[in-house]
Amino acid sequence: MKKVGILFGMEDTFPWAFIDRVNQLGNGEVVAEAVQINELNQGEDYGYAVIIDRISQDVPFYRAYLKNAALNGTYVINNPFWWSADEKFFNNCLMTKIGIPVPKTYLLPSYERPDDTTEKSFRNLQVINWEKIFSEIGFPAYMKPFAGGGWKSVYRVENPDDLFAKHAETEQLVMMLQEEIVFEDYYRVYCLGRKYVHIMPYEPRNPHHLRYVTESKYSGEQLENILKTIHDYTIKMNEALGYDFNTVEFAVKDGIPYAIDFCNPAPDADINSVGQANFDWIVENAAKYAIEKAKEHKDGAQNIDWGNFVKGKF
Repeated sequence: MKKVGILFGMEDTFPWAFIDRVNQLGNGEVVAEAVQINELNQGEDYGYAVIIDRISQDVPFYRAYLKNAALNGTYVINNPFWWSADEKFFNNCLMTKIGIPVPKTYLLPSYERPDDTTEKSFRNLQVINWEKIFSEIGFPAYMKPFAGGGWKSVYRVENPDDLFAKHAETEQLVMMLQEEIVFEDYYRVYCLGRKYVHIMPYEPRNPHHLRYVTESKYSGEQLENILKTIHDYTIKMNEALGYDFNTVEFAVKDGIPYAIDFCNPAPDADINSVGQANFDWIVENAAKYAIEKAKEHKDGAQNIDWGNFVKGKF
């Protein structure tokens, strides 16, 4: 018997539905439960073949637990070592190398110096060429943290003065300035196992509970081509990044899908926001994928996987 665990926080709909579905489909050969942690002893194996991680981005103790589990052969969804290293600006950099359209983006130094640094810590940093950045990005633009998520500290800036005023609010956050894509259509895409793809029309300007209540603006052959491109881009991106459970967001302008956000390794899967049909898809396919990885699990082996970038194959 192989054991699947799910590590989660405040969410209440997806985890329990996932556990129930794994136990239904596992036929006693694969069983699922909420991860149980009584202590964490260095190097000890706590018996999980697979763990789905939904919360370690917010709880460092859990991230350490998952790295220890991976060392002992647990297949962790998503790889905790890569998740610890990755961030949104690097994602954009990587996309420029694999041919995925992304908005023009520049990284900005933090407004305040990090703790325990002085002016001497920044002798390599020259005066920022704001004129060049503004001419390439244009206005309005978006300023957002180079790492993190949940639409925290995201600003729409109208002009240089507006940018500088809002940048002053960001304290020690490292921000990136990004071209605004004035889109006709927008999609959020679940990707599981770098092969299972579910494309959802999405309207980020709606209230949170209504963002999935929308339809594609395109139709016919043009829509088919856009959806195929999004499907292929999604797989290519997650193969490069190495994520097994992720969402990708695309803004479509003039028929071209631009990847806007694609570092969401613990994406929203709550029935109250994603809706019944999308919820059913993610529960069913996450359960099937977890069972698949549990059956592939080899005792005493390193079962963790890496993306093509780390493998040097991107």
